[in-house]
Amino acid sequence: MRGPEIDGRVLAQGWCALSLLHDRIDAHLEKALQGAHGLSVREYSALVVLSEQHDGDGGHLSMTRLADTVALSQSATTRLVTRLEERGLLVRYLCPTDRRGIYTNVTDAGRALFDRARETNDRALEEALAHAEKSPELRPLVEVVRAMQHAATAPRA
Repeated sequence: MRGPEIDGRVLAQGWCALSLLHDRIDAHLEKALQGAHGLSVREYSALVVLSEQHDGDGGHLSMTRLADTVALSQSATTRLVTRLEERGLLVRYLCPTDRRGIYTNVTDAGRALFDRARETNDRALEEALAHAEKSPELRPLVEVVRAMQHAATAPRA
């Protein structure tokens, strides 16, 4: 038994709208984060992911897991971590139980920059969504993002 037929044109239009929304938000965030903190969106994303991981003082992840989480190749992740490490925002170390594994850890300076950049990111994201909401083809997607935000912040019973 087959499910309902999907109109390929509608699906393609939806994908194009989603891609457009992503690109607009990404560009707006990039400009805000670079201007205020000298961070790219990918660098900020790495700090977000690492700051949410805890094992002691800072957040840490294996390089492989970080690459998967920020949707970059291994080599691009290595370059990103190198840039952040050179700025004193991250450190790398060998996994104590598997000498082949390399982990990254947020430094105090990385945590402080992340805390400052979060406000910039949140403000820029809200600005980008408010602007996109004015576009009829993007409005439904913005509504989905806002519904996700509402669901995540709603009190749990």
